[in-house]
Amino acid sequence: MNRAMRNAERICEEQQLQLTPIRRRVLELILERHAPIGAYDILASLKKGEGALAPVTVYRALEFLLEAGLIHRIDALNAYLACESPHDSHVGQFLICRDCQRVMELDDDVISEIVAKRARAAGFTVQMDDIEIKGICDACHTRAKNKRV
Repeated sequence: MNRAMRNAERICEEQQLQLTPIRRRVLELILERHAPIGAYDILASLKKGEGALAPVTVYRALEFLLEAGLIHRIDALNAYLACESPHDSHVGQFLICRDCQRVMELDDDVISEIVAKRARAAGFTVQMDDIEIKGICDACHTRAKNKRV
């Protein structure tokens, strides 16, 4: 996590963005989780250490972290996940396990190019090109298979 925070600090400095104490703490909570985390879970964790905070405070911090490219929003889970490579501008494809809700981030330029090409051909302007793919991870698949035996 220390390396990820140093990267975040460097990215914010390069972009001339201010990583305030609350933004830093929200990012730390997301990084500590190693899995998607919801805004209200973040708020509950912050209240333990910071006292009374309004939900808008967390949402503003999340918006900042999204715009800085440090986290991703996983719409299917209504949760946030640390970006695996925030130093590179990229779009993400996310594999989301329906059972355990584990999320794996892909960064496949070929997929992005195909989507962009097909969207243009359809006369569609893409504004957000994150792709969420739902299925079952190997661990959950194996667990379910072993239960049937």
